[in-house]
Formats: sequence, structure tokens, C-alpha cells
Amino acid sequence: MSLKVLVVEDEKHIAEGLKINLSRQGYDVKLCHTGTKALELWKSYEPDLIVLDLMLPELDGFKVLENIRLYDEKLPILILSARDAIEDKIRCLKKGVDDYMSKPFDLDEFLLRVERILKRASWTESEEVTEKFPTKITFGEYWVDFEEQTGLGANGDIELTLQELKLIKVFYQNQNIVLSRKFLLENAFGYSQDVSSRTVDNFIVRFRKYFEVNPKKPIHFKSKRAMGYIFEL
Repeated sequence: MSLKVLVVEDEKHIAEGLKINLSRQGYDVKLCHTGTKALELWKSYEPDLIVLDLMLPELDGFKVLENIRLYDEKLPILILSARDAIEDKIRCLKKGVDDYMSKPFDLDEFLLRVERILKRASWTESEEVTEKFPTKITFGEYWVDFEEQTGLGANGDIELTLQELKLIKVFYQNQNIVLSRKFLLENAFGYSQDVSSRTVDNFIVRFRKYFEVNPKKPIHFKSKRAMGYIFEL
């Protein structure tokens, strides 16, 4: 079975050229031209690699990347963009891209990078069986649906932001472990010097309003003095 590549590129002549050349290498290729469609195809097509432009209509490439990484940290993603500023590259690398190429680009180099990314991915898959993070989690009487970005809390239905979901995911993956503010900033938000450690505290206040009957005596999102926070089911 051919490996599947999803090309997300709003310049249609570039997208078609990539499809032709990738198909010649034996890949099954699908194209889309907007960020919204990219997320739809990521779920339905289940590609082995995504080639992603950053400047897209409807939803830019950064948002597409963030949404995908919320659920799947291992899917190979290659950025192909006219944006060549070092801060853009660093931002994407922090969010978990596998490679970054700037336009204009050399076709032979692009095809070689695609081949190498997919080969590395196959090595990883053969070495370990990975479990996908669930789209819905429950704790106590409450639940969070990562796909719908909603939840059920102490006062009823909740709409959750992407940042809230990222932090909840990190807590759920590390339940019953005391996590420092630094760890949470690095793993949930891709820590930068511009982010204050108070950011985590503000989210915890919000979570307690959502998911604690008595926010002053939390059951799920607890503080550990001078250490950080711990999440318990």
C-alpha cells in the first residue's frame, strides 16, 4: 500500500506540481487549499505525512499545526513556506514539526526530505506500539471532549479554548504526579521567555471554577506548595 501524503498549499500551481512529482515517487497524494479543509482531510484521509504551508486562508498553518499536535504528536509534518524568518522556524519547531523548507525550494531536495522523514517514521513505528491520546476523557463526574472542544463541569456545559485543552492534556498524561509551573509551560505552551509562570496559575483558577464543586477545596486540580500542581482523577 502506498504511503499517503497530504499537501496543504493555497497556490494551486505549486500544489499540482507537488502532487505530480510525489505521485511519480509512488506516494498516494491528496491536495487541499485551506486550513479548515486540511483538518477535515487529516481526520478522514489519515495521511502518513503532511506537507503544510503557513499562509493559508480560513485557518493559517500555525493553527492547523497546533490542532493536529493536540491529538497526534508523532504524525510527520513538513513545513513548506515562503516565510523564512528564523522566528517562524523556531515557532514551528517548538510546536513539533519534523522539517522546515523555505520557498523557493529545490524539488530534488524536497523529495529527498520527504523520503527521509517517512523512513524515520517507519523506524519509529516498527520499534514501538504507540497509543493515541483519547478524544474524550472523564474524571469524577466530569468529562472533556478534545475533538469538540467542550466539557461538562460542576456548573454544566463548557466551551474550552485550545490552550485550556493543551494544559488539560498534559495534566491527564501525568496524573498523580506533581508538575512544576516550568514543566507545564514547556509541555503545554512551548515555553518562551515572554510567558509568566502566573499564566499556569490563572488557568488553574479557571479549571477549578469549571471542575470543582468547591474551588477552595479542589479534588482534581490541587496545589503543592512551592512545587506546582497535581491532577487526580
